[in-house]
Amino acid sequence: MTNKKYPKLIIILLMILSAAIAFAAEQESRLSQTERISDTRTVIEKWIETQEAIATEKENWAIGQQSLNYRIELVKDEIESLKNKINDANQNIVVTDNAYAELLKENENLKNASTELTKIVINLETDTRSLVKKIPDSVSELINIKPFSQHLPEDPNQTQLSLSQRCQNIVGILNAINKFNQEIAVISEVRNLDDGSSSEVTTMYIGLGQAFYVNGNNTIAGVGIPGENGWTWETFNGSADKIAEAIAIFGNDKVASFVPLPVKVK
Repeated sequence: MTNKKYPKLIIILLMILSAAIAFAAEQESRLSQTERISDTRTVIEKWIETQEAIATEKENWAIGQQSLNYRIELVKDEIESLKNKINDANQNIVVTDNAYAELLKENENLKNASTELTKIVINLETDTRSLVKKIPDSVSELINIKPFSQHLPEDPNQTQLSLSQRCQNIVGILNAINKFNQEIAVISEVRNLDDGSSSEVTTMYIGLGQAFYVNGNNTIAGVGIPGENGWTWETFNGSADKIAEAIAIFGNDKVASFVPLPVKVK
């Protein structure tokens, strides 16, 4: 009886063992399937993240490319503007160079003209200075040429005056002298006589060509003419009355009439 029970027990144990093995296999199968599902879900999630990242990068690249294209256009415009400015600058340089060359040429011409003008002014100053020395002091004071004559340089190379100032001095002197030379003037002055004495006389200048003087009592008279070293005076006491009459007529103190006067020609 005992022997009959053992096989049944073994069978039962084997059945239990088979069921346990099947259950374990089923549980292992279920576990592997779960893991596979989890792994698949993880892969899908990663794929979705990757696709989203790719889409984001594409969008960012499109925006960046648009911005980059805009910047490129701006740079192109700036380059074109700079090229135009460079071309304008080059043209201005050419114009400036030409103008500078013209200025240099004009400056050289002005220097040459200034040199020639300086020579002319020096000659005029020399002649004017000689002319001033021939003018009697009383006439110089009358026509007021001292403000001009005192600025005539003794040494033209040492003067600080400009050419225009020097020309103004010359013109001022010559205008005053020319005006006096076209008029008749009567001046009171002191005349040195042949005997070494002096006398106050009235002198009538016929411009700068000739002059006649007479004292107050018509006893002393003479004629003067300009020369290289100034005026020379010659006594003509016998013509005192005629000279006095001519001066009186000029001053409207006598009626106009023909008066013969001694004339000296040199």
